[in-house]
Order: sequence, then C-alpha cells, then structure tokens
Amino acid sequence: QVQLVESGGGLVQAGGSLRLSCAASGRTFSSYAMGWFRQAPGKEREFVAAINWSGRVTSYADSVKGRFTISRDNAESTVSLQMNSLNPQDTSVYSCAASTFARATSRQYDYSYWGQGPPVTVSS
Repeated sequence: QVQLVESGGGLVQAGGSLRLSCAASGRTFSSYAMGWFRQAPGKEREFVAAINWSGRVTSYADSVKGRFTISRDNAESTVSLQMNSLNPQDTSVYSCAASTFARATSRQYDYSYWGQGPPVTVSS
C-alpha cells in the first residue's frame, strides 16, 4: 500500500511558477513509476508528466513540454513537479500517482495509487 500526500498548490499569476511536491509512504517507492495528472472543472482528468523508477526517463504532455519538469528523490520518497510559465489553461486540481510498473507511463489505468491533489489557480 502506498499513500501519497501532495503540497505546493495555490494561486499564481500568469507567467509565474509553482512547485508541487508529493511525499509517498511505503518501502518500495523506488520501484514505482510516478506521474502527475490534472483535472480542470468540468473536464476529464489528463496526463501531465511521468517519471520512471530511476528518474532517468521522463514523459510529458505536449501542453506542458518545455514548461514543466518532473523529478524524484528516491532517498526521500518524493516526486516533484516544477511548473514554469504558467497560464490560465493550467488551472486544475493536480494529483500525483504511483504505478506498480517501473517505466514512465501516461495511461491512467497503469496507476494504482492516487493522492488527493492540490488545486492550482492561474490568474490572467
């Protein structure tokens, strides 16, 4: 069982930056791929970024590529999402997720554990 607790959401102006963090419990964190997803009001949840077990392989949605960076610290059992050049379209509830697969994956059904998600609001 893995429990995920996110932090770092909030309100930011367009063009600004935020850093989300996700702390995981459990002894096998380093064997899980991790991902970030987001869901805006009235929309389906969508993939944002993923990172493989070692941190060497990452994957991003086209909408955030070049602006967001996912990273992990296996010693601390944390995964982070650095978000730069934010725009109002990035306004969503962001959730981190853990996959029992080791490889980075954008498919939601590959993830078995989910956090509650901090809201991120970007004002224009």
